[in-house]
Amino acid sequence: MSVVFPHTFVPWFRAVAPYIHAYHGKTFVVGLAGEAIAAGKLEALVQDLAILHAMGVKIVLAHGFRPQVDEQLAAKGHVPRFHEGSRVTDPVALDAAQEAAGQLRFEIEAAFSQGLPNTPMANAMVRVVSGNFLTARPLGIVDGVDMMRSGLVRRVDHVAIRRAIESEAIVLLSPFGFSITGEAFVLAMEDVATATALALQADKLIFVTEMPGIRENPDDPEAPIDTELALADARRILAALPPPTEPTDTGFYLRHCVRACEGGVERSHILPFATDGALLLEVFTHDGIGTMVVDEKLESVREAGSDDVAGILQLIEPYERDGTLVRHERSEIERDVANYTVIEHDGIIFGCAALYAYPEARTAEMAALTVSPLAQGKGDGERLLKRVEHRAKASGLDSIFVLTTRTMHWFLRRGFVQVDPDWLPEARKRKYNWDRRSQVLVKKLV
Repeated sequence: MSVVFPHTFVPWFRAVAPYIHAYHGKTFVVGLAGEAIAAGKLEALVQDLAILHAMGVKIVLAHGFRPQVDEQLAAKGHVPRFHEGSRVTDPVALDAAQEAAGQLRFEIEAAFSQGLPNTPMANAMVRVVSGNFLTARPLGIVDGVDMMRSGLVRRVDHVAIRRAIESEAIVLLSPFGFSITGEAFVLAMEDVATATALALQADKLIFVTEMPGIRENPDDPEAPIDTELALADARRILAALPPPTEPTDTGFYLRHCVRACEGGVERSHILPFATDGALLLEVFTHDGIGTMVVDEKLESVREAGSDDVAGILQLIEPYERDGTLVRHERSEIERDVANYTVIEHDGIIFGCAALYAYPEARTAEMAALTVSPLAQGKGDGERLLKRVEHRAKASGLDSIFVLTTRTMHWFLRRGFVQVDPDWLPEARKRKYNWDRRSQVLVKKLV
């Protein structure tokens, strides 16, 4: 029997709750590389997908089968052929692909059907639907090479898929499509997943792959992973790369993420199947685990509105409880919400600060500067400070000041100097709590 630690579990569960609310009813298209299944990751990934499904996420799963087809071909004594990263599907390869797809569909449906007690699949009751949702067209002759039965997605039956996921089923798509003449064509999983995400206008397209993500310097294999790429930056990276031919090439999945974002899919992700729980880490944590491509930066610094009151309260309450911040009543924040600046990421508030002006003294107090523990150390406090300074300058003020009992050195490093409480404007001095003995720090605005 596992031990539950309330001091870590409860704060964690509360931290992910905003994401649970945000993603309920959303549509995710997940592209699962055949290499993940070959590496023995299927059961864990199915468990994580079942958790998302139980939380109300509508899921379409497109699986790949590159290593499985190669294995079938090897058993037949046939050498796999590729051209520019696409399989050349001759009659033997078509037969191998049909066998591999049938076996994988069986394994995936079996994994979703398990329900052993004391596992994430207990009481899951996941229904999987598959069918001829894809119409294909031949890839044709490329650079003089006849690709034979390799094809591209011509059309996705998004109405039928939408009907299935609205009935709380998970839709499973194999990398096969059929032409109007009834011919079968082998498709790339990446093309299937991207075309489906576009047809459904999905909220997320997620590739679970061999790649850890896109590195900040694609030429350096040790460079950190870029957790969020603006679409313009993703295009720039692709333009500097040679055409990808292997799944481990930087542009192999990135080009499909760009295509999806250009077509209206809000977010596309590249996740490493080697990391256990990568799907959950990407969806339910601030920075995720892989790379997310978005049409614009999701993190924004803006002035608060009435809809932000609950988020501000939730953010500052732990710091009020431990004495870092002075307690604020909800009615007070509702009244003063226009004074607040917030940092919002993907619809969730991760930081805030308030500005209270004293025009007669040409200064203002910055209060309730708070950054969520999930986002600390990433410069959000600095961004809030700069935005508050900008607001104060725009109001014609000469300085800002803070009152603090615990974070004096943070402000000193950013140009504040300590002054005596007698420096405070008269209106603020009358409200100064001498028992709390807060330090007063001032920064001149230049």
